[in-house]
Amino acid sequence: MTILIKGGQVINPATGMDEVADVFVENGVVSKIGKNINEKADHSIDAQGCFVMPGFIDMHVHLRDPGYTEKEDIETGCRAAAHGGYTTILAMPNTKPVVDHADVVNYVQNKAKAVGVVNVMQVGAVTEGQQGKKLADLEGMAQAGVRAISEDGRSVMNAQLYREAMEKAKELDLLVLAHCEDSNLVNGGVMNADERAKELGLKGITNSVEDVIVARDVMLSYDTGARLHLCHCSTKNSVMILKIAKSLGVKVTAEVCPHHFTLTSNDIKRVEPSLDVEKNVPLGLDADTNYKMNPPLRTQADVDALREGLREGIIDVIATDHAPHTFDEKNTSMKKAPFGIVGLETAAPLTYTELVLGGYLTPMQMAEKMSYQPARIIGIDKGDIQPGKTADIVVFDPTVTYKIDKKQFASKGKNTPFDGREVTGKVRATIVGGTIVYQEA
Repeated sequence: MTILIKGGQVINPATGMDEVADVFVENGVVSKIGKNINEKADHSIDAQGCFVMPGFIDMHVHLRDPGYTEKEDIETGCRAAAHGGYTTILAMPNTKPVVDHADVVNYVQNKAKAVGVVNVMQVGAVTEGQQGKKLADLEGMAQAGVRAISEDGRSVMNAQLYREAMEKAKELDLLVLAHCEDSNLVNGGVMNADERAKELGLKGITNSVEDVIVARDVMLSYDTGARLHLCHCSTKNSVMILKIAKSLGVKVTAEVCPHHFTLTSNDIKRVEPSLDVEKNVPLGLDADTNYKMNPPLRTQADVDALREGLREGIIDVIATDHAPHTFDEKNTSMKKAPFGIVGLETAAPLTYTELVLGGYLTPMQMAEKMSYQPARIIGIDKGDIQPGKTADIVVFDPTVTYKIDKKQFASKGKNTPFDGREVTGKVRATIVGGTIVYQEA
């Protein structure tokens, strides 16, 4: 198959290219980039006025498969990724069964090849069953193709066991993805500990819940030499610790999610109680659970620090923490609803609207945070669209303004606080390995 992408602004952080040009794709790779390419092609994409970037890479996705396919499965998750401009995603291991040995890794990777439309890289668990008691089969999973491990959804609270995991990860050249949360400090909290929590009558989660584990994990990385990646940073102190760690030469990188650089706890909406039809009693909803995520939405001071961290290059990556849930799971109180929102189909427009138009990032830096840097950190030959490279490409239109509509999501999950939010920027086409896997009708 051949594809000719005409007249787009080619933005490639790997080479620094930022100019209007045509891109010709042949046999799954980028064949030519230049002015006025006249090759005959099976498919032609008019990209005038659009950015042509290396396909986005999401380091933090919950596909829920195996075990929770009522929320999402590999096929729907991959379609959502393609709609969002993603060509590669990393799948978290907190499934059922937990991805703690090679058999589950093989299941996901084989199913992704059969029904998926984007590249799926499975992340392995740190401990068996994510119970924090015994290391998972890290070596077996590495042999099955795992490049990263994570206890995502929780931290390994036993510091000695986590140190052993980091030592093994260094030996196997595995990246450690860290969900930083001191479970002993959460204490039943469901949102950020601030004045808004008091107004809503809800228990809060302090910044220290994240900060103390960030500091601990950074020091363990420093001691062991393991490569550490901090997931979904949400506090100003996380940025400060990260800056210090990098200055000391610690092998640490970090990500931030669009909801954490866009919203604060003050955006959480109070909702009126709805009726449980079967029992004919009020459900007692107290706030919109689409704003409940972990870590929680923080204060404006935290948002400002995250944005500056991205601008200054302290934070390396923008990831989604795509966490789909069913309507029934979320249609309850803040105390009972699960943490998490979907993000694959909203990340690019939110990044462009909040950070590029907001003056924090250039389009080149957007491509760097969403593609080039994730590829570099994971250690894969992607995030680059120069000739000879695999044709993983996104065509992104920065001119269109519209309102997000969750009814249009390809994901099974519709749990988003951004429904109806006006944004600028839309994915027009996604190409994976030289095949058009999504194109706006």
